[in-house]
Amino acid sequence: MPLFEMTPDALVEVPSTSFAAARVLERADLQRLIRARIDMIVEGVLVVAEEFGAFTESRRRIDLLGVDRDGRVVVIELKRTNDGGHLELQALRYAAMVSVMTFDDLVEHYERYLARTEPAATDEARTRLADWLDDVGGEEAVLSREVRVVLVAAGFDREITTTVLWLTDVYGLDIRCVRLTPYQVNDRLLLDVQQVIPLAEAGDLTIQLRRRQTAARAVTTDSRDWTPYKITTPTGSTEPLRKRRAVLAMVTALHQAGVPADQLANVLPPSRFQSVDGTLTGEDLADAFANRYSASGKRLGRWFLDAPLHDNEQTWVLSKMWGTNTEPILDRLVALAPTHGFSYQPTSKD
Repeated sequence: MPLFEMTPDALVEVPSTSFAAARVLERADLQRLIRARIDMIVEGVLVVAEEFGAFTESRRRIDLLGVDRDGRVVVIELKRTNDGGHLELQALRYAAMVSVMTFDDLVEHYERYLARTEPAATDEARTRLADWLDDVGGEEAVLSREVRVVLVAAGFDREITTTVLWLTDVYGLDIRCVRLTPYQVNDRLLLDVQQVIPLAEAGDLTIQLRRRQTAARAVTTDSRDWTPYKITTPTGSTEPLRKRRAVLAMVTALHQAGVPADQLANVLPPSRFQSVDGTLTGEDLADAFANRYSASGKRLGRWFLDAPLHDNEQTWVLSKMWGTNTEPILDRLVALAPTHGFSYQPTSKD
């Protein structure tokens, strides 16, 4: 759809241009700018590598590699041409190659990426990734073998769109096509970003259906317990929460209801509920926690430092790491409730 300039007398069409005519380079310009604003192409994705080429006996490189919060690797391929070249075939090869990546593999590549883009943050790669993947296990996350693909180009020919529609409709692959159209307005270069596959109107439904299919397949391949829990307190019930957040919600609610932190500590494993002296928050808490618990401090991302409890000039922090003993812990916590109305309920994984 063309772009129009609104004048007092008429709507004047603004002619589109090409990246080549505007002297926009594919890697040095387009890729660099998109990397910094990846959200304009795809939401909820953390870029972990650029020009990724860690393939055995292969010289191919992925333009941008990311990961979403569900633990799915995201292959992002860019072309500044109007036909997209053979973008979809390249991306499928890359998707197959990265489908066996592990969390530790991702950390290694993310460290290299940060060394180039944020040298001061190189040592934070593991913690940042663990925090990003918090909902699927943090450092214990097992990356999905279902790789997402995002194709970005100035245009897509019928061969590409037909192939992508077939792969998404018949095989349920998560492939997105995003068209970039540049417009030259005087000395300014404007960019129109349009998702063409799937259509924006059908995007939410497509995602819901795909997630149901993914969840159904995961039941047969993942033996870990992902049971979510609703936490009920006198003020109401939460939405279904993963274990770590369910325990946090119960602990926080009990403390707000008047249960002292030292009583909570009596029923929680000592290694998962620890304290430091003083009423601390933010960086002060992180520093004090790291200094006191050197082993835990190396992995601060495993602790709810953003949700501390303050009690008698002490600051208590709950761990994010919970295993198969979640329900016995919740039972003990409920027994501490000073009033009726505290409970929990396992809910459907769907």
